[in-house]
This record gives sequence, C-alpha cells and structure tokens, in this order.
Amino acid sequence: MATVDAQRRELSGGYVAINDGFVVAIGVGTAPAARVSIDASDCLVTPGLINTHHHLYQNLTRAFPPMTNSALFGWLRTLYPLWRALDEESAHVSAWVGLAELALSGCTTSTDHLYVHPRGGGDLLSAEIAAARDLGFRFHPTRGSMSLSEKDGGLPPDDVVQDHDDILAASQRAVERHHDRSHGAMVRIALAPCSPFSVTKQLMIDSAALAERLDVRLHTHFAENDEDDAYSVATFGCRPTQYLEDVGWASSRTWLAHCVKPNDDEITRLAAAGVGVAHCPSSNLILSSGIAPIVKLRTAGVHVGLGVDGSSSADSASLWMEARQAMLLAKLASGADAGTARMALECATRGGAGCLGRVGEIGELSVGSVGDVAVWSLTGPQFAGAIGDPIERGCAVGRRARSTPSSQGSRSCETVTS
Repeated sequence: MATVDAQRRELSGGYVAINDGFVVAIGVGTAPAARVSIDASDCLVTPGLINTHHHLYQNLTRAFPPMTNSALFGWLRTLYPLWRALDEESAHVSAWVGLAELALSGCTTSTDHLYVHPRGGGDLLSAEIAAARDLGFRFHPTRGSMSLSEKDGGLPPDDVVQDHDDILAASQRAVERHHDRSHGAMVRIALAPCSPFSVTKQLMIDSAALAERLDVRLHTHFAENDEDDAYSVATFGCRPTQYLEDVGWASSRTWLAHCVKPNDDEITRLAAAGVGVAHCPSSNLILSSGIAPIVKLRTAGVHVGLGVDGSSSADSASLWMEARQAMLLAKLASGADAGTARMALECATRGGAGCLGRVGEIGELSVGSVGDVAVWSLTGPQFAGAIGDPIERGCAVGRRARSTPSSQGSRSCETVTS
C-alpha cells in the first residue's frame, strides 16, 4: 500500500479502514472489524487519483479528423464552431461519460474547465455537476469564461463569448449555488477565465478580486506553447509569468494548466507565489506544445498535478496513462533517474491535492483523509517477471483499477487489506 501521506509510508500487508467516507485507521497487521471488506492481495493500493485539468464537453469531439494534426491555435479555430451547439443535455452526457472513463483509470476526483457557454445553451455547469453526483464522483468544476472574440482580436467566434459583467455575475451565482466548503466536500467551484487570448486583461483582474472575496480558487491556461508565449509578448509586452503577476494571479489560490514554457526565473517566481501546475503530458505531445519542466517545477516547490485535458486533444481520459507519460517525459527531459514511478504517483495524487488546496484531505491515505481508494491488480501475463517493487510494476505496466470513492454511500465501516 502506497499511502502518499506526509511521511510517504509504504505498507506491505497493510490495511486502511474507512467509516462514513473518511479514513479512521491505517496500519499493518489485523484490520479492524468491518461490515464490508475488500481483499487486495496481489494488488497495489493507492489513494484515488486526482485529475487537475479537463474539458469534459470535448468528449463530443474526440479525435475529430480535421484537427488531429494541428497545433493549438489552428486546432481551436477548427473546433470552436462545433462547440457552439453545446447545451445542457450534451454537457450532462459528456460529463457522465468522461467521469466514468476517468474512474476506470483509478481517478476519484476531477476538475473540469468549462469555458464555452453558447448563447441559449442553458446552465451547463449545473448539468455536469448533476452527472458527477449521479456517479458519486468528487468534482471540482470551474466556471470558465471567454470574453474576447475574433472581432476584438481573440480566437473564439462572437457567439461563444460573454459580456464581462455577465461572466462575473454567473461566476458568483455558481459559487453561491454549488460550492461546499466542508471537509471532504464533493463539489467545489473555481473561477477560470480561459486563456490570455480569449479573455480581457480586466476580466483576469476582476476574476482574481472576485475569487478573493468569495474565497475560491483560480484556474487558467498558461504558457502552453511558443504561440502562447509570442501572443503574450506581442499583446501585453511581457512574458506570461509577468502578465500573471500584473493581473493579480500570482498567488497560492491559483493553479495553471500546462505551464510548458516557463524559464528558470519564472519557475522560481511561480514557486515563491505558491502557484500550482496541472501537467498534461499527452495533450502537450499531441498538440506539439513541448515538454513541461516538471522536475524543475517540483524541485522549486511547485505543486504539480496531472491533467488528462480534453478528449479532443488527448484522445483518452486515463489518469494512469498520464502518470506513465509524465514519468517517461521526465526521464527524457531531465534524465533517466529523474522520472520515477513514485514521482508520477505523487503527481497523480498528492500533487493534485496541492493544486486544489486540499492536501491532507484528498490524494493520500491517512487518518482523517477521505476514503477514496484505488486498487490495482498486479497479476496476469503483463506482470510476468515483474517481481520487484510493486509501485514500479504498477506504473510500468498498469491496468484498469477498481476505484472505491468514499462518496458512493454512507458505509458504517469498510476495510481494504493488501
């Protein structure tokens, strides 16, 4: 059992006991009596994985042929016209499918960056929250937005952007309606203007002020590729990190999607500000964005989580796959000894909790944490000869996990024994 707790305990023959959705005991030896027991012999037991960046509605345009060989800006211009048709029904269906797919990869908590709100589309955020509740999934959706259309020098067409004041009002309503501040909450809301090339500078400033007043988190795309950096320099006269500081987003309230292109000075500044990063390796590869410097970011003290990104740019939503990709890319970029299985597991769990401001609550197995557990079988032909370290075996080969999110009912007591 890999607890990924503050001491990074690894327990051979361990158990975790869960009562009313929270871990009440963890250790080695005889497990407490329980109404339900799961025998996880020949398995690796970990905390449920955390997805820190997604666009669930993009399940509706997965692997769309015209955009499979495009870089970011051309990719977006191809897909924006299709996303105009998004409504409550399609938001609910795509969220249900996307979250179910995540669960198959051991994921029990997910964010979503829903920034497309077509006119007349309805309450899309509430529709996807309903899907998460139906599945019993721990959910951190963001009230995303776009305010800068093509006529204003942005990328999106006019009918998928919104007015500045309408965005702020809708953001506040979403927080007031859905945000749960309690320990172990199933739903929390963040504010998420889409990107520097789709919102105004004033919206970034005002969203930061609103997040401060409502005490919620902030999320946006950041330094995703060379085009993104060039846009920032041409439009704002500075690199993305300076822009982030100028609009009041350089704080521990913020986590950023991608962060592929920061230089060493910017990494130091992001770490000092307490900013988190959602690393999206598969999407970055498909869109040829580059390799995010996650080893340097983690060394500097940045919380680095993992994100599957939307299925239009990453094809599949597997947190296990992203963990493996993160491990391999770290080896490629920073040396064979830098990208380890434990690093990848920590990004997929504790690092994600750091991005969401929930360290000690999710992404680990410790007394008082939520009882979200993933059980990974280590048997079968694909594990033949893999007789060493179970964490290395799990990350090297992997398979579908049995996810047991603690939200799926008020259980009087459950134990998982490895």
